[in-house]
Amino acid sequence: MKEIKIESTLYIFDNLEELPQDVIVLMEKAIGAREKAYAPYSNFNVGAALLLDNDEVVLGSNQENASYPSGLCAERTAIYYAGSQFPKAKIVRMAITAGSKKNKTIKPIPPCGACRQAIAEYEIKQNTPIEIYFMGETGVIAKSNSLSDLLPLGFDKSVL
Repeated sequence: MKEIKIESTLYIFDNLEELPQDVIVLMEKAIGAREKAYAPYSNFNVGAALLLDNDEVVLGSNQENASYPSGLCAERTAIYYAGSQFPKAKIVRMAITAGSKKNKTIKPIPPCGACRQAIAEYEIKQNTPIEIYFMGETGVIAKSNSLSDLLPLGFDKSVL
């Protein structure tokens, strides 16, 4: 038997002001998208903003329906829109923010498992890492240089 140790690196910023200016702008767009979420069942609003290599910014918010949980998360809403509207563009950076209508979220909220898999697909497709910044409503912001830090043992087309 062998033991394999897998490590991930995240960078933590104490607040929005510590981020580079272009990331602050992207996160503010994600916050605006979060405010447009339709989440009457989970009461958990999420917003995402993607910066593409063509300088387009694509926004997404979570969208739920009565057949909960068959809605779509903010990250996948934005990623799939980017893929359909800008199929040759690469995703450079992603900003995600989440907030509960019941409790103040002050910890960074990372993408769910399904969103991690979708982000992984696009990172592999474009053959370049995607920077991911994520936060709650307020508080610290976490940064991952690549989805592989959030999903180290990913499933991809190489096993199909």
